[in-house]
Amino acid sequence: MTIAGDLRELACRLAVDAGTMAAEGRRADIESDGGRLAFGASTKSSATDVVTRHDRAAEAVILDGLIAARPDDAVIGEEGTNRAGTSGVSWYIDPIDGTSNFFYGLPMWSTSVAAVDAEGGLAGAVYIPATAELFSAARGEGATRNDVAIAASAETDISLALVATGFGYSADARRRQAGMVNMIAPHIRDIRRMGSAAIDLAYTAAGFLDAYWEEGLNMWDMAAGELIAREAGCRSGNFAGGAPTPAQLLVAGPGVYDAMVWLLSGAG
Repeated sequence: MTIAGDLRELACRLAVDAGTMAAEGRRADIESDGGRLAFGASTKSSATDVVTRHDRAAEAVILDGLIAARPDDAVIGEEGTNRAGTSGVSWYIDPIDGTSNFFYGLPMWSTSVAAVDAEGGLAGAVYIPATAELFSAARGEGATRNDVAIAASAETDISLALVATGFGYSADARRRQAGMVNMIAPHIRDIRRMGSAAIDLAYTAAGFLDAYWEEGLNMWDMAAGELIAREAGCRSGNFAGGAPTPAQLLVAGPGVYDAMVWLLSGAG
């Protein structure tokens, strides 16, 4: 097996372990008298940016697994992990991507684990506990959903494209993003809002969605899903067709990618 393949297996194992633990912990809390109060919820960047004790515990599970298996790698996590490394490999982890969904009991949340080197994404996994879907990829080795190969949408007509997006936590960001939706919506089939960037990316990789765009992400939101999408045959970039960044990310099937760039360039 290749190094990327080994890292893919590790990412898959840790994503499943952490996601399963978070799901079971949430279930136990709800069954207790405390309900959501037992989540130990607090906020981060705004009053709507929720974090729970399960986010922190799941990140700790992934971190411990990475230290045991790859002690020389760097690790950056949404909940504060910032561990330096010397190997040239960095891990980006999002223990619960879609914490608001998790908090409210909606099923669309995921655990995302990705390895990145100087050339970009190396391996990644996105696990959705509610549906037991595990998406993964390794550079140059394709992408899978529950070990079955996946491929990007073959749609070529932008007017028939089903597209997903997400919104930021600040009111100003949501106002701007809503304006983009208003400009794009008349030109496509419809828009979906899952609440987890990693799921949006994985579902675009599998062809369940034709395209996905979002701005204001972090590397831990996109690192695994963007690699999975590219390995499934999607194109990715920013809203002007340049290199993808957390600030602006567009992923789409190759048949509608250029049209989405055109739409986003005008909407932006």
